[in-house]
Amino acid sequence: MTGLMQLGAGQTAAAIVTLREVLIRAPFHAAARRNLIRALLAARDFEAVIAETSIALRHAPESAELHFLRGTACNALSRPEQAREALTTAIALNPNFAPAWLNLGNALMDIDDLNAAETHCRRALELAPALIEAHVSLGFILTAQTRLPEAIATLEGAIRIEPENVHAHWNLATASLLAGDLPRGFKEYEWRKRHDLFRRDFINLPGRIWDGSDPNGQTILVHAEQGFGDTIQFARYLPLIARRGGKPILACDPSLIPLLKTIEGAQIVSKFDTLPHYDAWIDQMSLPHVFGTTSDTIPSAAGYLTANPELIALHRAGLPPGKCVGLVWAGNPVHRNDRRRTPPAEVFAPLLAQNDWHFVSLVPYQTLPGIAQPARPLTDYAETAALIAAVDLVVTVDTSVAHVAGALGRAAWVLLPYAPDWRWRLDRDTTPWYDSLRLFRQPSPSDWRSVMATVGAALAG
Repeated sequence: MTGLMQLGAGQTAAAIVTLREVLIRAPFHAAARRNLIRALLAARDFEAVIAETSIALRHAPESAELHFLRGTACNALSRPEQAREALTTAIALNPNFAPAWLNLGNALMDIDDLNAAETHCRRALELAPALIEAHVSLGFILTAQTRLPEAIATLEGAIRIEPENVHAHWNLATASLLAGDLPRGFKEYEWRKRHDLFRRDFINLPGRIWDGSDPNGQTILVHAEQGFGDTIQFARYLPLIARRGGKPILACDPSLIPLLKTIEGAQIVSKFDTLPHYDAWIDQMSLPHVFGTTSDTIPSAAGYLTANPELIALHRAGLPPGKCVGLVWAGNPVHRNDRRRTPPAEVFAPLLAQNDWHFVSLVPYQTLPGIAQPARPLTDYAETAALIAAVDLVVTVDTSVAHVAGALGRAAWVLLPYAPDWRWRLDRDTTPWYDSLRLFRQPSPSDWRSVMATVGAALAG
């Protein structure tokens, strides 16, 4: 009983210890094992959940809850096929189990079966209209289907039910930004600081948080967060602080410093070193919110970074004669959405067969057949920027190189999935964030071949 009471009181770690001790003394205590699995799920120890459900299901194969718990853990570990199998079994055993319908919808979402995902999520809501997670997931699914007005209305409804639901606010931020409502989107984007996926990116620095008020005469520390592309994209706000009389300092990853130090009026330091004195600080991706950014007031869309001329000359000297494309065919594999934004390598083959262009790798230490290696290793973003400045065109998936090219004002074509990241909007081939970028979109989920055909025709034209 003690373990169950601890679990009910939110003392998850203590409950796990207690329940494991019970199982040492009584290995076949079914209730103790089931409560242990619940505690492990609450603790996000998903591998342990799968291990424990394997044991429990030997003795209770007809338990819908055990199959549900197993499927939920598989979902969390990005194993959608295993999740689908477990959750389908849970529903077969208990067709009125609303959370199983919801989580099966989430698993189907992860394999881009959007219509089935929506159907399952709506079934969960029929069975349990107050199931807040189903409202939130439905809003996410509708966003992925690019049905933004419906998504926004659904998420607003979720927030009316539970005003402090972090995931509802985060999904509303994404849908609003994708729809181009930047003021609302960036206001809701502040909820990222409470989201379980992003909390690790934030540290509580001492001192006052800057709210966008007059920075004249003050040093404002801007702390980088999330990915390198985000840091590059939002570095455009540093000169705005300087022009208002402030001294901006950006604390970021060291590999970005050689490139970002070219920004007007800003000091760039490593976020891993002792930070210099400052009067107030702000998380970097809060800058669009405090500046009240709209689609018409995005700063420095023509570019705000400069590549090193000496490095440009060195890279240019190593290029093959004729027109050259710098190619990025893959994003960071640890990115949680990389499988959607990185095409299969083989779909690039027709593109690489273009006779009028030479292709040079912009992916450090990797290559594909038909792609030349750069003259110098791409050891940091200053080297990458120099190669971008040396080639005639960049063709890239949605990764940090797109932001480097745009921030340099260099021509780049960006290959986008059907449901793109919020910053690329919908139904357009340009972006207000970067004047020099051209966007090539999937006409339907997973259809990279159509994208490559369009890019190939544009290169040939």
